[in-house]
Amino acid sequence: MTYRVTKMVVSAFSLLLLALQADANVRLKDLVEFDGVRENDLLGYGLVVGLDGTGDGMRNAPFTEDILSNILERLGVNVTGEQFRPRNVAAVIVTASLPPFARAGGRVDVTVSAIGDATSLLGGTLVMTPLNGADGTIYAVAQGTVIAGGAAVEGQGARDVRGVPTSGTIPMGARVEREVDFDLSSLNRVRLALRVPDFTTAAAIEQKVNRVFDRTVAKMTDPGTVVLDLRATGLSSAAHALARIENILVTPQTRARVVVDQRSGTIVMGEDVRISRVAVAQGGLTLRVEEAPLVVQPNPFAEGETIVVPRTQAEIEDRPPVNLAELSGGTSLSEIVAGLNALGVAPRDMIDILSSIKAAGALHAEMIVQ
Repeated sequence: MTYRVTKMVVSAFSLLLLALQADANVRLKDLVEFDGVRENDLLGYGLVVGLDGTGDGMRNAPFTEDILSNILERLGVNVTGEQFRPRNVAAVIVTASLPPFARAGGRVDVTVSAIGDATSLLGGTLVMTPLNGADGTIYAVAQGTVIAGGAAVEGQGARDVRGVPTSGTIPMGARVEREVDFDLSSLNRVRLALRVPDFTTAAAIEQKVNRVFDRTVAKMTDPGTVVLDLRATGLSSAAHALARIENILVTPQTRARVVVDQRSGTIVMGEDVRISRVAVAQGGLTLRVEEAPLVVQPNPFAEGETIVVPRTQAEIEDRPPVNLAELSGGTSLSEIVAGLNALGVAPRDMIDILSSIKAAGALHAEMIVQ
């Protein structure tokens, strides 16, 4: 029975190792950006209407009144000299990303954010808003019902807000009106820009691509760029060549990093983190002060007055003794975690220990504190 259990554990561990090795391979499309194949940011200024009294105050946001007047005048409504103070409209900034090769008539998601003193965009409708690119050209037009990501409740004496009700999205809320001119078929060379520049990863991409085509197709020019010769692939078009290249599996190499979030006490360590031989001990003092005042009264029918006698208990307590733990040179990530856990170290104390090890020059990794 023991033999069968041991065999099952070994088999499961082997499958886990195979899964980890498979996860180490990443598709090329997830490691690089293809030169020219990218999104374009769009920006617009519009008006959300139909709010339930949660819009801008016209006195505090005069730009809302200006855009409302312009919209009404374009619709043939003359409001010159009129005094109107609606509370159901809000001025907003509209943002979107135009995906590569987006065609006229296609739709993209938009994000709507209030810029005045509106308290909520829940239930509002964005009026037709042109979205401009960096060159000032209108590429899309947005309109639709805003889906706000929060809620606000307010009374005379209290107010509670959950999420961000002054920002929302409109799924598929913008229609593409103009296409970005880009002729992929005319390209003979394409640059692959690594999202995380690294010499080893760029060299691995070059080797894998050349091995797939059995000829020199890719050439590394620097740690962040690999140039592809599309004509050398022998395929009919650049699109066919990129479709074959983007699914090639590559094992990326990254710098050893330790990322620490002091607010939540979260610690994330990369697989390549190593430390030199070092000894670690963790301890501290607990200071406790307790106040328990005592009320003293005179006896019945006796002369005197009631007084409060202070009673203070103060003590300093040492934490339970912790043995000095030694971590040998070349210690891996799993051994670091096991060693610190053996000391009974809490996550926030572990942050201090890692900082001290880094200061001692024994932590061979980049430490990022957020």
